Amino acid sequence: MSAEHPVPVPVRRTGVWLVGARGSVATTAVAGCAALAAGLRPPTGMVTETPPFAAAGLPPLTSLVFGGHDTAAAPLPKRAEELTDGGVLPYGLAAAVHAELAAADAEIRPGGPLPGDPRDDAGLVAAFAADITDFTRRHGLARTVVVNVASTEPAPAPGADRLAPSSLYAAAALRADCPYANFTPSTGLRAPALAAEAARAAVPHAGRDGKTGQTLLRSVLAPMFLQRALAVRAWSGSNLLGGGDGAALADPAAAAAKNAGKERVLADTLGHTPEGEVHIDDVPALGDWKTAWDHIAFDGFLGSRMVLQTIWQGCDSALAAPLVLDLARLLARAHEAGLTGPRPELGFYFKDPDAGPAALADQYAALLAFAHRLAQATR
Repeated sequence: MSAEHPVPVPVRRTGVWLVGARGSVATTAVAGCAALAAGLRPPTGMVTETPPFAAAGLPPLTSLVFGGHDTAAAPLPKRAEELTDGGVLPYGLAAAVHAELAAADAEIRPGGPLPGDPRDDAGLVAAFAADITDFTRRHGLARTVVVNVASTEPAPAPGADRLAPSSLYAAAALRADCPYANFTPSTGLRAPALAAEAARAAVPHAGRDGKTGQTLLRSVLAPMFLQRALAVRAWSGSNLLGGGDGAALADPAAAAAKNAGKERVLADTLGHTPEGEVHIDDVPALGDWKTAWDHIAFDGFLGSRMVLQTIWQGCDSALAAPLVLDLARLLARAHEAGLTGPRPELGFYFKDPDAGPAALADQYAALLAFAHRLAQATR
């Protein structure tokens, strides 16, 4: 073939292994990726599809192969139909990408631990890691990124003798030499028992608890008060949501794990934690839709008392899914570039990042610098 028509270099495929693979976020991510790859929908909400990331060498959406773990039995095509009925997915999309949903569902393996499972933590981690390794090998993948999108679990009790399920999956990702992101408030890789293993692992990993709504807005507003020298006296919030996340967060212990990340952005930005709490109410009728309300009391010049109130209404899965795809692509590329350990550059996506700035504008600047670094790295 002539120099004018060089032989194209085949693109190796990248695995995305989703923990909670039959949940709303995972289903939306798989269906959305298939829709974007086929040109059926624009990539609205995907930061990695914007011009600053064009030269970063990220794996194409068409190269992503999905699998995962879950304890639920409802197949992805059925879950996509349910999300269509709930207004999460546009009408007709589930049918248009049925083959891709079915292919991903065929790669979902039983999660756990389930009641009565006699395996100890080591046995569960080995089994989960074997599932991921087998998936990577059978599909001839360059690498697989593990992303936890399961329902929030309560924080483990002090001195617990078993790892939390999220930590079992995190340990399995390390065992399988896979990059890892925890998009939930669950413990995951932050378990003390995994600290040494995480430090030794030659893979990149990122954050905890995806930043999709109320905390995203807080990370924009809190710096404004600080920069304008306005004293925040109190910051209270309320969340109304349904779906699996609403049911999970009805557990006070799970809600406490979720709220810790919401409070962190205020403390890190303002230098103190204002009075006030965040309340989470499970409203099953809302399904995947959530309403977040914030009431901010602050002082102005000469002690003038003022208030700012905000209302955020959004679809949780539609907000989260593009970020999950972003993280999978960024971590895959970071792994290809030989980067390891926690990646604070990805704090833009998390309520509880791996260090780095708390303000969204500063986090975005760090993310752009990371994209430039990836663009300069040897492939």
